[in-house]
Amino acid sequence: MLSRIADSLFWLSRYMERADSLLRLTSTHYISSLDKDLTTYRNWKPVLETFSAASPKEIETLENDTEGALVKLLMDVSNHNSLKLIVNRARENARGVQDNITKEVWGEVNKMYHLINQPILLSRLNANDAMEVMDWFTQHCVTYTGLTQITMPRGTGWDFMNLGIYLERTLQTITFLQKQLQLLNQMETEPNDILYWRYLLLSLSGYELHLKTYQNTHHTYNVLHQVVLNESFSHSILYSLTHVSSFLNRVTDKDDAEGANLLRLFGRTHSKVCYMDLELLNGECLEQFLEELTGELQHFNILMGQHFFSYS
Repeated sequence: MLSRIADSLFWLSRYMERADSLLRLTSTHYISSLDKDLTTYRNWKPVLETFSAASPKEIETLENDTEGALVKLLMDVSNHNSLKLIVNRARENARGVQDNITKEVWGEVNKMYHLINQPILLSRLNANDAMEVMDWFTQHCVTYTGLTQITMPRGTGWDFMNLGIYLERTLQTITFLQKQLQLLNQMETEPNDILYWRYLLLSLSGYELHLKTYQNTHHTYNVLHQVVLNESFSHSILYSLTHVSSFLNRVTDKDDAEGANLLRLFGRTHSKVCYMDLELLNGECLEQFLEELTGELQHFNILMGQHFFSYS
């Protein structure tokens, strides 16, 4: 497969996974902000810090402005992580590889592109219609995922698409967890209550699984175990890394020195999570562990781009 094609398939999947993450986080926060529970984070600061490069002054202006925050997160083209730019980039990558994706996959990406570029959409991000707008795009993301699973042939292109999906998902899960830990550290009380973690679990579509899986009251440990190490949870760090490892092995020539080195590099990172000290889930060192893991994955991403996509 040409490196250009593999690159576009990889980034198509990364952008669509990022769009899904942005929508889940934004929808969860929007609903949570309407809750009067004292454990709810009512302002938009954590979401803006996660999915925008806005200055502290701009965040301060928008953190209590729901409509303004939604415009920044979903429609503002000056925000490089806005939904509009993410969808536009996904569509541009899909357009360049139409011969390598099914017409159903192309059609769904194209529908999202035309929807996000409707002029009337901006005026609907008010208190009455915002949730409906987010639901539209969430449904498109779910449909895209289903169509990709059902219609795409299981070849090299499929492997690169899944590399994009699971690498992006790993990084997003780490980011969400880091932000939640920062927020909890700012609290004066001990956050060993499931209500304090509900926001994170809902953002990762893992709240129902948590209630069905973890029966004791060690909520902090249980949530961290689910998000980091639960191999049955599709958004856990370990689950995603395991899938990256599987698809990386499928596309890498083990007889090539650079490819073998890439596999060893990722293998060390994967093993670091597989065999991490469970005591990290009880202590303050988890944040440092996540920071180091992010650095290793970013380094791996650079080397993978150089190896497969001919990045300089």
